[in-house]
Amino acid sequence: MVRSRLYKVTRGTLRLLSRPVRRAQGRGGIVLEPYRGYGSCDEIFLIGRVFRQSRPAPDADRDSLRDLWRDVGRRIARRAVRGAAVTARFGGTEQRVATDRDGYFRIHLKPRAMPDCADPWRAVGLTLDAEPPVEARAEVYVPPAHARFAVVSDIDDTVMHTGVANKLVMLWRLFVEDAESRTAFPGVATLYRALHDGADGEQNPMLYVSRAPWGLYDVLSEFFARHAIPAGPVLFLREWGLSWTHPLPRRAEDHKRILIGNMLALYRDLPFVLIGDSGQHDPEVYAEVVAAHPGRVRAVYIRNVSADAARIAEIERIAAGVTAAGASFVLAPDSVAMAEHAAGLGLIAHDAVATVRAEREAAPPEPATGPLPGVLRPTEVPPTVVIEPEGGRRL
Repeated sequence: MVRSRLYKVTRGTLRLLSRPVRRAQGRGGIVLEPYRGYGSCDEIFLIGRVFRQSRPAPDADRDSLRDLWRDVGRRIARRAVRGAAVTARFGGTEQRVATDRDGYFRIHLKPRAMPDCADPWRAVGLTLDAEPPVEARAEVYVPPAHARFAVVSDIDDTVMHTGVANKLVMLWRLFVEDAESRTAFPGVATLYRALHDGADGEQNPMLYVSRAPWGLYDVLSEFFARHAIPAGPVLFLREWGLSWTHPLPRRAEDHKRILIGNMLALYRDLPFVLIGDSGQHDPEVYAEVVAAHPGRVRAVYIRNVSADAARIAEIERIAAGVTAAGASFVLAPDSVAMAEHAAGLGLIAHDAVATVRAEREAAPPEPATGPLPGVLRPTEVPPTVVIEPEGGRRL
């Protein structure tokens, strides 16, 4: 049993780490990899990367540990292509950019005319200058005219269990668990679908922020698809830059405030809903955003992943500043309380609350996954705190 479990974990880990190298390539192992972008009728933004990696063996076996180890080596040994020229085409406009030292390119394009399309996901053509040229298709989300608000959500310990407050747990869940074994918080999928749909099929933009490295983009995309969570651009706060010579993650400045500020400026006609967790700095960051942009945030929803009384009291003090600026503040251990509050504000349909509750009640007990299962969940149920701009109440 132990050997079987160890083999499964090892194989799952290697599949996770090797997955990013299993993609179409140009000559010489060159890869043009775009990530989902976002935009408005006036401008679009997207990020991608260009790198080189060796090709897999034609007879490689996906279940073979030996071949998976080879793919992990190929991933670690892949080399960023600095100074590569990438051309983006969208709405009758082209932009040519060069990759930075880590191989990343950033597109900020203002189209002459927004292409007619019923789907809010718009296609952007990309071409890498190479011989022969490497083509790719990127997607950017442009909210429809009937969208009523935008959602910015943290991923780590808000959508999925990652344990970012504990580094060992975080590393286990980032690098050992694959998309199938990762656990979504019960009710998250139905709540987020309800927010995306709004009260009447509004297709509101969903923007996600993660502390994970860019290399796990594919895993997060697969996780969202598996749990039927609405797709959206994932904005990463860091590039970990793993390599043979630098095997540890790079430290990077937390750009969450800047990212949210950029979203508020881009979607200047939409109010925002901010969703995070109590384990890190989301309440503090969101409070600063609300203070800097009064009247732009309708509600702040914080998933309470801690039973620590001192932390809860600290968050309640932070909430007072949020509500003073005109936004509602909800601290809750599950998605049901958030759904009830969102329905009360008219953000989601009232019948969506029952769907969220049903998903929550049908969920099995949280599995004790990882090296330190005792720290993954509190021994007591954290309280729910709802504070409105005109006053507050503790439930």
